[in-house]
This record gives sequence, structure tokens and C-alpha cells, in this order.
Amino acid sequence: MPAPAHPDTAEKAPRLRLSANAVYRLGVASRSVAAIVGGYVLAALVTMLLSVSLPMARSEAVMTATLLSFAIYTCVVMWVFATGSALRAWLGLAIPAAVIAAILHWMDALSWSLA
Repeated sequence: MPAPAHPDTAEKAPRLRLSANAVYRLGVASRSVAAIVGGYVLAALVTMLLSVSLPMARSEAVMTATLLSFAIYTCVVMWVFATGSALRAWLGLAIPAAVIAAILHWMDALSWSLA
């Protein structure tokens, strides 16, 4: 069995080409997942941060933070669809979520256990 003359001449797998319509639909799907899942995570983290840092009674702080979370989630969803790209939307959710999670972890207010 003869070997190919040069490695560059070997058969390459065909590249998958997506149409412009498919790329658009994948972008919308990615933004939808970012808005639903990422928005929920970001709103939950902000709610936790506000619950432990507002200068009022704990029950009032939790209630205030919970009520504000609805407005936060709504603004996040609108922002995700207003950004220029799905990547920017994901980064705009992941970076603040990581910073808030780090602050909560530093404050010992974030529990990672599932029990």
C-alpha cells in the first residue's frame, strides 16, 4: 500500500459551512439561553449579595433583595438581547457573576454544599 507523497495532499474532512440563517438562529438560541439561565444566576447572586449587605433587619433585607431581583432579571434579559453579539452577552453575564460570587465567598456568605 503506497503512502501519500506529502501529508498536505491527504484527504481532509469537509468543513461544515453554516448558512447565514443558521448562524443567526444559533445566535438567538445562545442569547435565549444566556438570558434565561445566565440572567437567573446573576439575579440570584445579586440577591444574595444584597441580602447580606443591606443595613436593615435580615428579614427586611431578604424581602427587599428578592423584590429587586425581579427588576434585575428583567434588565439583564433586555441587556442580553441589546448587545452586539452572543459572546459579549455571555461575557457580560459571566464576569459580573464571577466577581459577585468571589465577594460572597470572601464574606463567607456563599455555601457550595448541596446538603
